Parts: sequence; C-alpha cells; structure tokens
Amino acid sequence: MNRWSPLDDPDNAHFAWARYRRLMKFMGGITLITVIVCLWGLYRHDGVVSIHFYIATALGIGVAMMLMAALMGLVFLSSGTGHDEAILDPLEDEREPF
Repeated sequence: MNRWSPLDDPDNAHFAWARYRRLMKFMGGITLITVIVCLWGLYRHDGVVSIHFYIATALGIGVAMMLMAALMGLVFLSSGTGHDEAILDPLEDEREPF
C-alpha cells in the first residue's frame, strides 16, 4: 500500500501546480530574452548567415533551457510538497546506519 502524499489533497495539488505553471511562465520569458540576446550577438558577430543557422540556434537554446526549467521545476514541486517522502523504499531496512 502506498503512503499518503500531500499531492493527493486537491488544495495542495492545485497550489503546487499553480506555482509550477508560474515558474514555467517566468522561465519562458527568461528563455525568450536569452534567445533574442544570443541571436542578436550572433548577428553582430557573424552578420547575415543562413536563416537555418538562426532557427537551429534559437531552437537549441530554447528547448535546452525549457527542458532544464521543466525538470528542475518538477524536482522543486515534489520536494517542496513533501511528495518525495511518500514513497515506499524496499531497501530501507538493508541500509547501513551512518
């Protein structure tokens, strides 16, 4: 049987997911600013290059930053709500004491 998780409570889950969405919106804005600054810097440094270069650069930076934000946001969500402590650890008895 699984332990009770704080995310099982609808009020806690709503608050946690709202905070996650707020974090993702903030990081979306930061990502957009970063992509614009990087593309501007590349244009100033290299001039007019193939449009595919700029598209690939924008997608690479944007996807990498948003993936990082999504994964770190989920880590903060599970840790901040106490969801991490709700797991059943089958190896809990086999660990050596520190």
